[in-house]
Amino acid sequence: MSAVLTIDAPETAVVPTPLTRSERDALIESNLVLVNHVLYQIASHFPRHADRDELAQAATLGLVEAAHRFDPSRGVPFERWAVVRIRGAILDSVRSLDFAPRSLRAASRQLEEARAALTVELARTPTDAETARRLGMSTAELCELTGRVHRALVLSLDAPSGSDDDGDNLCIADVVTNDDPAVCESLESRELLAYLGDAVGLLPERLRAVIVGYFIDGRSSADLAAELGVTESRVSQLRSEALAMLRTGIEAQYGQPAEEDETSRRAARRRDEFVEAIGTASTAIERLAGKRRTPPRPAALAPVATTPLSDTSTRTRRVRAVA
Repeated sequence: MSAVLTIDAPETAVVPTPLTRSERDALIESNLVLVNHVLYQIASHFPRHADRDELAQAATLGLVEAAHRFDPSRGVPFERWAVVRIRGAILDSVRSLDFAPRSLRAASRQLEEARAALTVELARTPTDAETARRLGMSTAELCELTGRVHRALVLSLDAPSGSDDDGDNLCIADVVTNDDPAVCESLESRELLAYLGDAVGLLPERLRAVIVGYFIDGRSSADLAAELGVTESRVSQLRSEALAMLRTGIEAQYGQPAEEDETSRRAARRRDEFVEAIGTASTAIERLAGKRRTPPRPAALAPVATTPLSDTSTRTRRVRAVA
């Protein structure tokens, strides 16, 4: 029996069949309903800053692109092909509106999922420490992540924000007052008070004792002189030196250079170190929120007990007078 050798003929390449302009226009007009259909399907996943009209326009452009790239010879229904292209166009438009990196958005979703799971397990709102343990990070790292997520939040000024006394609808732009001097003054006061608290905590021991005793504890120069074992005139000199250091250190945080004087290199270096320590003692968020970390202190200096600063106390007003 002789073997029969068969040779498969090469398959003929399928040549795409282009649609005519009238055919493409007919596909677009007959499938415009897909734009709103896909848009409503994924509407719940839209970020709050995404404008619905802009996304609808992107979806329509996706439909037009689908019609131009459609090849009927592949046997794929146009509706199925168009849905994929429309969804992709919407997602591309949403990503272009989001300035936050995708890694941050992924971390934000993990944070929300962890908090939701802990809420179900504990039947209460979880603490930051519990959430941090679930995510395998420290509390400080969790606070940093939360701050990054909040800073990446974008709100539209046209977003609804309740109604006024007459029942008229309001948007965020109607209720946000960015020209209220009281708000700006409050933020500036918090920042200044935080800088001042950090600066006082970073003063050398004797200077800090004079400032705390005189301005916060309300003690007289005679009492301070007796405690420090110096004369009252020396206490006055220490107070003037401490005030000069505080003024220079705080003004430097606002970009005001220190006055050049006939100081030694060692004194200038100590001044620069003092200025740098004030700037790194607390973060901007901690200063504005009124939550300051304990300032770093030299190991050789023993801490001095101080009275907590309060916006409403008389002692706070005395400390503000230092600046």
